[in-house]
Amino acid sequence: MKSSRVAYALFAFAMAEAVVAVGGAFVAGMGWADAVDSYLVTNTAMGATVPVCGVLIARHRPENPIGWLFLAFGLAHLTTAAMVPVASYGADHGWPDAALRVCVTVFQLAWPFGIGMCLALALQLFPTGRPVSPRWRPLVWLTVATGLLFVLWVGTDPAALALAGREVTSYLAFEQPGWLVLANPLNLVVDLLVVAGLVVRYVRGDDRTRRQLLWLVLAVIAMIVINWQRWVLNDEGGILLLLAVPLIPAAVTVAILRYELLDIRLVVSRTVLYGLLTLGVVGAYALLVAVLDRVLRDAGAPVVATVLIALAFNPARQRLQRVVDRAFYGARDDPVRAVSAVGERLAGDDLGGVLDGVREALRLPFAALRTGAGELAASGTPPETVHTVALTYRGERVGDLLVGVRVGERRLSGADRAVLDLLATPLAVALHATRLSDELQVSRERLVTATEEERRRLHRELHDSLGPALTGAAFKADAAGNLAATDPARAAQLSSELGTQIRGAIDDVRRLVYGLRPPALDELGLVGAVRRQAEQLTGDVAIAVDAVEALPPLPAAVEVAAYRIATEALTNVVRHSRARRAVVSLRADRAALRVSVTDDGAPNGPWRLGVGLRSIAERTAELGGACEAGPTPDGGRVAAVLPLGVGT
Repeated sequence: MKSSRVAYALFAFAMAEAVVAVGGAFVAGMGWADAVDSYLVTNTAMGATVPVCGVLIARHRPENPIGWLFLAFGLAHLTTAAMVPVASYGADHGWPDAALRVCVTVFQLAWPFGIGMCLALALQLFPTGRPVSPRWRPLVWLTVATGLLFVLWVGTDPAALALAGREVTSYLAFEQPGWLVLANPLNLVVDLLVVAGLVVRYVRGDDRTRRQLLWLVLAVIAMIVINWQRWVLNDEGGILLLLAVPLIPAAVTVAILRYELLDIRLVVSRTVLYGLLTLGVVGAYALLVAVLDRVLRDAGAPVVATVLIALAFNPARQRLQRVVDRAFYGARDDPVRAVSAVGERLAGDDLGGVLDGVREALRLPFAALRTGAGELAASGTPPETVHTVALTYRGERVGDLLVGVRVGERRLSGADRAVLDLLATPLAVALHATRLSDELQVSRERLVTATEEERRRLHRELHDSLGPALTGAAFKADAAGNLAATDPARAAQLSSELGTQIRGAIDDVRRLVYGLRPPALDELGLVGAVRRQAEQLTGDVAIAVDAVEALPPLPAAVEVAAYRIATEALTNVVRHSRARRAVVSLRADRAALRVSVTDDGAPNGPWRLGVGLRSIAERTAELGGACEAGPTPDGGRVAAVLPLGVGT
């Protein structure tokens, strides 16, 4: 609140000075020519408009020094402007020389602070209120130093001002040393460094910073358009140039407070395009008239030149349009170029780098890839409006591409959407590949975890069961040997217990071995092992095994999985189906082994996914196969397809 009151107070004082300048000119009876020659018009115009920009920035962004610099700029020029009619009135009414010299001193000393220092400082700090980087901070102090030198050079100018026939000089006037004239070229060097800083800020800046700087570019273009006739006609009068200076503070104000007001990229691109076309037409017309006049030497030269320019205008416009659009909108009018650029990123970068390529190809502020699990990668800062492109692979939606709409635009153009639709296919493939890679990593982690869990189970079984049994057997064997001579009956008893204990240990070993791989597979083969298991199952179900005895050599993992699936399915038939007959089918070709178990049990609705069916599904999935289980019109069916490429 305090800063706002200070800003309003400075603005009110500036407006009071403007009233003094304008009202004083009427009171002093100054004509238009006198007002122009004394720079009353330009100083008043600059001083009255720039503080408006300053108070707006100081009110809404008080921490940004640019607003305060604009207020100081306006006060400096309005102070000079106010002194002009006061001095003119005083000279006409016989004021003493001392009073007039005070007016001239203030007149010469005030305005250099504005255009000589405040404006350059504001542009250095635009748009953030800070230098480009700490390395650029010395330029701020250099600007202050050269600005003060410029003030000293102008304020001590010994040239006298003519007021009503009287020659009046400043109180600060003195014979200036030769080195003081360096103030003007030094200011020019500082201005060039300021421009370099703005270029660096644009190159390093984000999308928002670049759009803010484009407002400044638009103001400079407008100043060039307003003043082009001065440079063409070699007009030395600077009134138009000075009157156009407020365009820069106005552009800075819009850029800081409302940079999204327009699609500044579109405005600048069209301005540059038609500005270049205008200059090209004027230059080409003048050149052709001069050449044709020399060749034809008659009055038809302008007509021929006009026809030639008309024929060349549209091709030149199209070529320039492509150049300008590429600078502001990327390759949206050249989809092949855009897809090629992103394709190069796909070959070597991660998803973040690919999204950088999408943004660069279309000059977009934001791009992200999102799946059902969340955001995978992002590039840039998300704006308020985001466009979504669905990414599909083989009919499956694998994710979404989110792109930010350019600032100042409400939606993407048809050309933008066409390029994004082309990019959607390679991005969907990349997203699918990323998902497969992630799933492979998860599968590897699960495999490692399962292996370690199995090792831990074996360790526990050996340590807790087989180890103590063998240790006890060793002790009993020693005891039986020691008692063989002295107590044969006790030794015989220990030997009997030892046999029982060893047989129990053997059973434990068999159980462990069976858990790793059923021994029947090695003894009988897959078909024989399944047939034995079918014979051992009790119940009222007649089980038949439909398979050739000599199946081709199978990978160990496929053989074990097929045996487990068949036995688990048969167990479910016996326990739950109320069937009278079941058939186990084993068929193998070069690609896969097909296992199916069918029964004639009465259907009783959809099957619940219990432990057995879940085990069958997991064993099939581990080998990359497919399975289905459920009721059929004739009973029930469990079928699994196991690829034979596993383990080969």
